[in-house]
Amino acid sequence: MVVNGQTPVCTRSFVSGDNMSVRREPSGTGRAEPNGRIKADSQTGLYPETRRQGMLSVLSYGRLVARAVLGGLSQTDGRDYSLITASYGFGKDFRKGILKKGMCYGDDACFIARNRTADVLGVADGVGGWRDYGVDPSQFSATLMRTCERLVKEGRFTPSNPVGILTSGYYELLQNKVPLLGSSTACIVVLDRRSHRLHTCNLGDSGFLVVRGGEVVHRSDEQQHYFNTPFQLSIAPPGAEGVVLSDSPEAADSSSFDVQLGDIILTATDGLFDNMPDYMILQELKKLKTTNYDSILQTAQSIAKQAHDLAYDPNYMSPFAQFACDNGLNVRGGKPDDITVLLSIVAEYTD
Repeated sequence: MVVNGQTPVCTRSFVSGDNMSVRREPSGTGRAEPNGRIKADSQTGLYPETRRQGMLSVLSYGRLVARAVLGGLSQTDGRDYSLITASYGFGKDFRKGILKKGMCYGDDACFIARNRTADVLGVADGVGGWRDYGVDPSQFSATLMRTCERLVKEGRFTPSNPVGILTSGYYELLQNKVPLLGSSTACIVVLDRRSHRLHTCNLGDSGFLVVRGGEVVHRSDEQQHYFNTPFQLSIAPPGAEGVVLSDSPEAADSSSFDVQLGDIILTATDGLFDNMPDYMILQELKKLKTTNYDSILQTAQSIAKQAHDLAYDPNYMSPFAQFACDNGLNVRGGKPDDITVLLSIVAEYTD
């Protein structure tokens, strides 16, 4: 038995723009003599251009000092940060926004957990190929996420090591007395409240974006063995361990990033990224104006709904279809899939 693929890997389009440099032409402001020369100022003895350059130097120095002060304040900000998070999604079977047995949308699963030191999010996408062998793919992803959530709530983790959460959760599944077969991708996002650092790990083609000022400033890297086959954690039947694709949790891509108040963090399964390029996601995020939970939930719903609608548009050139074409396949349209969206805003922590 070989189960080496699931819903196809995601590609992420991005909005590219030209970097423009602006050249300013010098402009004198003094009086011109009959011979065309500029007369020096009678009070300062400086020519207008020299005086203007001096003023600009003072202004530039002032800006640098202000930035240094503000930067120092930011680095010594004693406030704790937290994440205000809302979730929404769709199962591939059209059950809009309906959770299946906990935090699950179809074969996707997720969790949102708070600890005294950190806020932790997770998403996982069960590999659908197991269904061909009579195995419910949602069981593996849901159990993995529930286990990770419990570890966080029990304080059995280090905020700077999200891979440790994923590793501990996975090895608990391996040690279950009742065999749990299946595979899943996984993405864990941890905000360390005191250090204001976002620590992440991503195995496969789920992922996250950090958006600041309307632009993506940090993101996960997808991992795939080849087209339609992302990295994944697996538990195989006895005797089939060598033929079922399985990656180590330590193979997850890890990163750390300093966040700021007001940063938006979007964590999602590939059902979102395969159907919505960055510029569409950013357009929806512009509607998010406050840190109010209801506003965050409404925006998460809007993003998930648009991705779901595009997934069933046969004429839409989705990021997945474009990626398939890049791999020599003649594909057009969206990619029907389970969709899970966790939308968070970085805010000041309050008890």
